[in-house]
Amino acid sequence: MEGLHLTADCFTCQCNPALLIEEDRLSDLVRQTTLQAGLTIVGEKFHGFTHPDGSPAGITGTLLLAESHVAFHTWPERQAVTLDVYVCNFENDNSAKAIEIVERLVTAFQPQKVSRQSLQRGTPSETTKSLAIENLSAHTAMQTQITEIVAEVQSPFQHIQIAIAPEFGKIMRIDGAMMTSEKDEFYYHETLVHPAAITHGEPKSALIIGGGDGGSTEELLKYKSIQHITLCEIDEEVIKLSKQHLASIHQNAFDSIKVNIIHRDGFAYIEETSDKFDLILLDLTDPITANGSNLAQSCMTEFFFQSCYQRLNEHGLIVLHLGSAFYHAERYQTSLARLHASFDHVQAFDVFIPLYGAMWGMAMAAKDTKTVPKQNYFQLSKEQINQRIQQLELNRLQFYNAELHHRLLA
Repeated sequence: MEGLHLTADCFTCQCNPALLIEEDRLSDLVRQTTLQAGLTIVGEKFHGFTHPDGSPAGITGTLLLAESHVAFHTWPERQAVTLDVYVCNFENDNSAKAIEIVERLVTAFQPQKVSRQSLQRGTPSETTKSLAIENLSAHTAMQTQITEIVAEVQSPFQHIQIAIAPEFGKIMRIDGAMMTSEKDEFYYHETLVHPAAITHGEPKSALIIGGGDGGSTEELLKYKSIQHITLCEIDEEVIKLSKQHLASIHQNAFDSIKVNIIHRDGFAYIEETSDKFDLILLDLTDPITANGSNLAQSCMTEFFFQSCYQRLNEHGLIVLHLGSAFYHAERYQTSLARLHASFDHVQAFDVFIPLYGAMWGMAMAAKDTKTVPKQNYFQLSKEQINQRIQQLELNRLQFYNAELHHRLLA
């Protein structure tokens, strides 16, 4: 019986006035929006009201769903609409679908002001706890208890949520998928950054595509050799919320004079820039999220990898996450094959991420036009790693060390 209940009260709507009084037009919009979101209509009822003189007034409508309901009321005399969407998350997390419906309808009505409410339903009445569900596949999910939603924003690109979980502290979710948490972020960020940076030996310039939580930027700033970081995050709302709520992760890295923040599509930026980098980090959301969003998908193609190769200095490396080799086997293998086709040397490795509930695949790939035996390229001794850690004056590491480096690459 667990579920998400969303309401949106839309005021001073700038849409065609007919949308608020014509039953056929409005019912078609709501019906198609619901089907496009992937929910199942099992019944419907719409009723148009009239004024005493017979002229059309507002409309009330409800779609009965296998997952629960969508309801609305229009108030044409006030240019207003009230929306009500409730979905059950008992077997599948339909939250992203509910969010998509509300956002599409709000966009259609073009209100000048919107009042929103979000309520987690079906939790015991004596608590305010609910569950955040991380779908690893169509059949497997990890559930994390959350006690409070701190902030929630629908940006032009995606739905972003900051919540509090007893074990993880503050967490960030994007389009219903877990991104990072205060308590376990170092498992992901240190593994994403340090094996590649240490392999390079003395990174001076870096490009991060994504990474709006600031965690990977903070890790790179630990290197005394780093002179410049370009952070290319398409969604400024992600950085805005991170600045407000996730300081323990980014440690105010956004304010460093070494960091240049660009709000640009990563694919377009790589195509347009003439800059070159020692490191490129693809710190992205999943290529396809729970609501079907594919912001990151263009940055996982062979064409994009080849473009990144051109933007790397000699001996430069790209690093990215591949998802789970078990739950996302096809994506994992396809991405690796594209890397092998685009780079001179490729090394995959895995690390367990508690927030994701799975072993998470990563890969680093190098540009090196010299003839170096592939099996030897990434093989650094523990002595070499410790020497580089000391020379680069790395400190405040919570997870990464020479021993872990060797275990990751075993």
